[in-house]
Amino acid sequence: MPLSTQEKRTWLEKVPLLSGCPAEVIDTLAESTAEIAFTDGQAIVRQGQVGNGLYILVSGAARIVQANDELARIGPGDFFGELSVIDQRPRAASAFAVGATVCLALASWDLMAVLEREPSVSLNLLKELAGRLRATDAQLRH
Repeated sequence: MPLSTQEKRTWLEKVPLLSGCPAEVIDTLAESTAEIAFTDGQAIVRQGQVGNGLYILVSGAARIVQANDELARIGPGDFFGELSVIDQRPRAASAFAVGATVCLALASWDLMAVLEREPSVSLNLLKELAGRLRATDAQLRH
């Protein structure tokens, strides 16, 4: 059964990227997100494709893979795809569903509109990207 707008809103409020975002912005995003279901092993996004949206995992999990290397496994509440939205360049990695997986998809133009008018979201995104960069750096050192 598809998620209601209120259920989408609840998921969006859990995403650290949108922390501190005004309620009316979350409401607008909840109305514009699409719910997409994926089967086990199905590609959610593919490395090399230009990204047109950000994905938030609602159920299931995803494997983040670059070339043939698994970089991470993520679960409900995690998001991915933001880099291609920001720089409009091809995706650096693929994401594959692990089991039955449901994502909320937020179109790049909707995310960019929020980033342009909500400094708190832009700051949250910078913090998330810095954390991911630090984690990658730590992995490379080991």
